[in-house]
Amino acid sequence: MGKTNRLLIFYSVLLVIAVASMIFIHQSQIGRQKAARDYPEIAAEGVLRLVTEYSTSGYFIDGDTIRGFQYELSQAISHRSGLEVQNILEMNLAESFCLLDEQACDIIARNIPITTELKEKYLFTDPIILDKQVLVQRKASANGGIQPLRNQLELAGKTLYIAKDSPARLRIRNLQEEMGDTIYLYEDELYSDEQLIILVAHGDIDFAVCDYQVAQAATHQFPEIDIQTDISFTQLQSWAVRKDSPVLLDSLNRWLYDLKESGLYTKIHQRYFPEK
Repeated sequence: MGKTNRLLIFYSVLLVIAVASMIFIHQSQIGRQKAARDYPEIAAEGVLRLVTEYSTSGYFIDGDTIRGFQYELSQAISHRSGLEVQNILEMNLAESFCLLDEQACDIIARNIPITTELKEKYLFTDPIILDKQVLVQRKASANGGIQPLRNQLELAGKTLYIAKDSPARLRIRNLQEEMGDTIYLYEDELYSDEQLIILVAHGDIDFAVCDYQVAQAATHQFPEIDIQTDISFTQLQSWAVRKDSPVLLDSLNRWLYDLKESGLYTKIHQRYFPEK
């Protein structure tokens, strides 16, 4: 076989591979398009999948009972919608968004502050909660007489603990820029806001930044903590869905509106975030 013929065969094989690859990519794209999962697909299956965190504000096991603010809210939605709700547990918020992107879940059922960056990538429900981030520290009576910090400028040189990928990270970084000084930030990969609050109360760490409503609820169990120093302004916090799930978003907003109008939302909220 001549050199020219061998080259022709070689290039023919390359062409076949290239065409086959293009067909495969095209079919994969079509498959992904067909796999778009909005409310009609969810209703047809009868299953709504949520990802939340293992905590009292998310989902937790109390004896032989499953409890949690997000869990009870999702069960109320299940009753309204007639859909079976399945809960996936993931502590890491970034991983939760990955699960949403991969369609392993339909909703991130956590109190997520709505930012411009996130709004470009995801759709958000009407606000679930209005909340803010606060500095969790010990009262003077539980801290050797040392008075709690009241001025954000006093955070210079201090180490603040937050849960991994906490929305508080951006606020603390911005605060550091505003101050023109260093705030040491430790993102804990294992612990949620509630567990960090326990570490502060026990004196294992000095400062944590957490959602106010979670911290407020914790003061009933840990009266030695101080949560009077704000880190952020009040923010709208919502559930997130994919951009290709607008019908699901409309349905969620309608169900949430009905729950608030009926008073059931208020009962669930007060059970987990009681006013002091």
